Amino acid sequence: MFWRSKDVLKRPAWSMARAFYKATGYTDYDLERPLIGIANSWNSFVPGHYNLRQVAEFVKTGVSQGGGTPLEFGVIAACDGVAQAHEGMHRILPTRDLIASSIEMVADAHQIDGLVLLGSCDKIVPGMLMAAARLDIPAIMVVGGPMLGGIEFDNRNSDGSSVMEAYGMLQEKKITEEEYYALEDGANPCCGSCSFFGTANSMCCTAEALGMSLPGSAAIPAVYAERYRIAQESGRKIMELVREGITARKIMTRSAMENAIRVGMAMGASTNLILHMLAIAYELEQEISVDLFDELSRTTPHIVKINPAATPNIIDFYNAGGVPAVMKEIASLLDLNALTVNNTTVGENIKDAVSKNREVIRPITAPFSESGGLAVLRGNLAPRTAVTKPAAIDRRIWSFTGEAIVFDSEEEAVEAVSNGIVREGHVVVIRYEGPKGGPGMREMFTVMKMLYGRGLALKTALVTDGRFSGTNNGCFVGHVSPEAAEGGSIAVVKNGDRITIDINERKLHLHVEEGELKERLQKWTAPPPKIKRGYLHLYSRLAESADKGAVIRTRY
Repeated sequence: MFWRSKDVLKRPAWSMARAFYKATGYTDYDLERPLIGIANSWNSFVPGHYNLRQVAEFVKTGVSQGGGTPLEFGVIAACDGVAQAHEGMHRILPTRDLIASSIEMVADAHQIDGLVLLGSCDKIVPGMLMAAARLDIPAIMVVGGPMLGGIEFDNRNSDGSSVMEAYGMLQEKKITEEEYYALEDGANPCCGSCSFFGTANSMCCTAEALGMSLPGSAAIPAVYAERYRIAQESGRKIMELVREGITARKIMTRSAMENAIRVGMAMGASTNLILHMLAIAYELEQEISVDLFDELSRTTPHIVKINPAATPNIIDFYNAGGVPAVMKEIASLLDLNALTVNNTTVGENIKDAVSKNREVIRPITAPFSESGGLAVLRGNLAPRTAVTKPAAIDRRIWSFTGEAIVFDSEEEAVEAVSNGIVREGHVVVIRYEGPKGGPGMREMFTVMKMLYGRGLALKTALVTDGRFSGTNNGCFVGHVSPEAAEGGSIAVVKNGDRITIDINERKLHLHVEEGELKERLQKWTAPPPKIKRGYLHLYSRLAESADKGAVIRTRY
């Protein structure tokens, strides 16, 4: 049994520690059982986390049923949707490393024996998995589940991102103010992570594919009773992992990581998947490069299409069979012997899975595309790689050449789109938004949604050293490395330069002669940091580039 708390609660030497537990009502009976930490990111800011207070109660019941003592503690969580397109978005990605570090500190300070991780959204789920990787104690991920789809808008069920798309339509007078405000009221009908397949649901599904969540749990809607039942079962399962001594690194092996990446490719996951899986691999001390994602993408058919790539949403995916059905379809590409928190193998978990809707989850023999949903590009504009998402890009613009229109911040680009300055044929370049330069690598969500709303999604492209929301579509390339703040080529692009994006050839090319490009780079000087105090200033100095997962290095 993995039972390290026993050593720091022995009488009489450790009676002082026992006395502190007893101050909050714990008894000798409680302290003679393994201590299980419940890392709960509940708050009333984030709709994806709003039900986690109730979910935690069911987890605690399961822990008690399994013979353990649950101890709950809080974890920060911020909402990407609320933080979009303003100063707050600088803070979102950096919270991931804070989350990992805070969980690590509490878990080790109290020498807990197992860990149940409660989260739902982008940055929180990967941050929690990073903590599990660092700690290497028995751990299980329990997500809060997606929200239901909203009122119908633009020929599909709406979601939170629909409101920003509608804003562009409102500016173009395609819809009325009454229609716009009705959408504000009806787009998010209940709590849960956003109903599209953005980064939140991408990471929840990835956690399941990785083996860190119970089979079938990722896509259960937040408001379904099944969500509570799976939470209680997870509480019992953590006790089984503790008794068997099955720690996080025994589950998050290299083959499990590749399984999870393939599932992400098969589903057309968010580009942020690459950023987060690189960070998790770093904490696992596994050598994984950006190139592995492209290698696996090229050999993994894209078999799932849901919003933003298609009309169906995450609830339709749940009804179609969820992650187990996807894994069953691509079973020939997976390591079926990989262990999971169910204390069974992947093969055992998916043996009875089946796709119940072939319009949502296609067979591997009839995919939407022969290659996966993400692609890694290189070229003189991205010598160390850039990332795009073919699954969300219309094939007609997989090859796009246009005239650069350059902005040194997201705000400048938003203003230009609002004022009609961005036109058909433009390649919008947004730089100094990387991990160091941003700082914090903001999402270019708003710009993309406004281009969509103005009817420019198929007529323009966007290139950035920042990143994207999983709900973006159009033609876009992010994670450009080296970033502008590191003196990458993107720092010296000029208005009017020609840029080519070629997804089939995996190319991102700036049409500037090599000699001129070299001269521009020699003349470039680094701008002063945008933020000069606090955690963001520290992050800008310590964060690695996007092609290294934008991690803060915690080992040498």
